[in-house]
Amino acid sequence: MDPGASELPAALAWDAMAADFEAFHARFAALFARSEPREQAIKYVRSLMGPAARRNGWQLAEAIGDRTPDRVQRLLYSADWNADAARDLLLDFTIEQFGDPQGIGVLDETGFLKKGTKSVGVQRQYSGTAGKIENCQIGVFLSYTSPRGHVILDRRLYLPEAWCSDPARRQDAHVAKDVAFQ
Repeated sequence: MDPGASELPAALAWDAMAADFEAFHARFAALFARSEPREQAIKYVRSLMGPAARRNGWQLAEAIGDRTPDRVQRLLYSADWNADAARDLLLDFTIEQFGDPQGIGVLDETGFLKKGTKSVGVQRQYSGTAGKIENCQIGVFLSYTSPRGHVILDRRLYLPEAWCSDPARRQDAHVAKDVAFQ
């Protein structure tokens, strides 16, 4: 795929990209000790690049060919793999494929509107996505952009001070003890 492309390729172009996609995925294969999550990961990433209008568990499972989102959810929530190691491998790939003296790092936030109160970090707070104070989570993203393309490298969920100072709420939401307000 052309690193400078701004849109996903047409469906017929996927076959032409198959070898490149397999080589890209092979960089990450060692992150998975078992073959099942490794195979699910390749289907998941492929489905993210597909035509699904929404990318939630049900729509991605349908695109993958799974009857329910259970396998997608298991990959994301309980498969044994290291997100930080994946980020480091992605950084190596990014330098090789997109590195350029004109490249810069970009730090940006986005809001995820929520209806409930149980999702980690959710509270009434300003969201640029909504353009006002809403019940939401805030994600902070680090990306790299150059004349050769744009890649999201890392992510963190912002944890508001009210969440950090509420041990019961943190425990209920499985927030690690070492996560601090910043």
